[in-house]
Amino acid sequence: MGDRTILQGFEWYLPADGLHWQRVKELAEKLHKSGFNGIWLPPAYKGANGINDVGYAPYDLYDLGEFDQKGTISTKYGTKNDYLACIKSLKEAGIEVYADIVFDHFIGADEEENVSAIKYLPENRNEKISGEEEITAWTKFTFPGRKQMYNDYIWTWRNFSGVDFDDRRKDHGIFNFDGKGWKDDVDKENGNYDYLMGCNLDLSYPETVQQLNKWGQWYQALTDVDGYRLDAVKHIQFDYFVDWLLNRRKEKGKDLFVVGEYWNGDIEKLLNYIDQSGALISLFDVPLHYHLYEAANSNGQYDMRNIFEGTLVKERPEWAVTFVDNHDTQKGQSLESWVDGWFKVHAYALILLRKSGTPVVFWGDLFGIPSENVEPVGTKLNLLLKIRESLAYGNELDYFDDPNVVGWVRTGVFENEQSGFAVIMTNAQSGQKNMTISGIHAGKTFIDILGNNAAKIILDEKGAGDFPVNGGEVSIYVNEEMAKKIMHE
Repeated sequence: MGDRTILQGFEWYLPADGLHWQRVKELAEKLHKSGFNGIWLPPAYKGANGINDVGYAPYDLYDLGEFDQKGTISTKYGTKNDYLACIKSLKEAGIEVYADIVFDHFIGADEEENVSAIKYLPENRNEKISGEEEITAWTKFTFPGRKQMYNDYIWTWRNFSGVDFDDRRKDHGIFNFDGKGWKDDVDKENGNYDYLMGCNLDLSYPETVQQLNKWGQWYQALTDVDGYRLDAVKHIQFDYFVDWLLNRRKEKGKDLFVVGEYWNGDIEKLLNYIDQSGALISLFDVPLHYHLYEAANSNGQYDMRNIFEGTLVKERPEWAVTFVDNHDTQKGQSLESWVDGWFKVHAYALILLRKSGTPVVFWGDLFGIPSENVEPVGTKLNLLLKIRESLAYGNELDYFDDPNVVGWVRTGVFENEQSGFAVIMTNAQSGQKNMTISGIHAGKTFIDILGNNAAKIILDEKGAGDFPVNGGEVSIYVNEEMAKKIMHE
């Protein structure tokens, strides 16, 4: 496929009008022309909150907007037919489709069950704070609205290892079932982070594993998606997805693009997960996101030489999926760490115009977040996408030798004589750098395609020049003829 450029195809506050699949379908050709060849779509199945559910409170994996459940037929994004039509249009436009799945928890059970459980301390899930006692838990999923279409399995407490509410005593806490214990091979935050929310799936229980595999087979055959985004993997035993993904790959008949969300800024934990999960799953580069966030909020005090230190894109570039913001980091969400607008173009240059990593552009940055009065990044983000598509060729040379003013070049290739560029950015005062793009560009004129600097740089016989940048800005110098071509597209 070449270099992937992925769009996260949603944000948290999209209108709950059941029309999103239709909107994305209509955008398919435009998105491809903008430079995208992959899209991560939100969870497509019915959530516990019906049409208002973003998708991370899964109720019925087999209801893709087809059955009258949780007060609606449609999901927040549309109907099953809308979803399948959306996927078809995207793929016809040359865009791979990646599905978002949540195998950590179910929410919204249809019936209660009495089950023996032990209560644990929320801050330390290794510490019991009760003996074994009977609780009443919402753990039976019968899916009455679906009437056993596609699958007749009834989910009970045996499929789960714990819940966070005892309805008998109206007691909120963390309860582990019938001596099941928590899985050891998970993140160690709070002592053991197997439990996150809702009915925690027991992925060592054979019937749970069988049913999730059956669903995966059904879903892969129905949708023919090209890959998966796996939610909350740090809460799921680290080797679980090996068999599940190998089965999907066999059904697809080729490799799938797979990225997991392991939300932790500690690079060592991400590296450990990649190894323990069979090296089948790329991860979002959370450490890099936090570096971008810190740089955007440090009033010029962040040392830009360190922007890639301790990041996945530096340590395991082939497994790094880079991003600036997402639905969890946007304002008002649980992991809010929004990269301020003045630094957005800097941040996107750092993921889109680099050789390493697979970049993801956030829907809210491309189209804005109207409910929060957040404007799209605008034309400059569109230009970065076109530069990535048209000019990001050749080797990469870094000039990260100043705490504020940093830069790099892509040399371009002989076969595409106008490819290549020089990037220079600062989070503080203005400056300039002498950088060598390549001797193949000797004597050519390079200009800042972003229009932040009016300088025209004529490269010397080595393909080098002095590239200026204004305070707090980023400039991207490209071949003047190519700049005119891109600007008129």
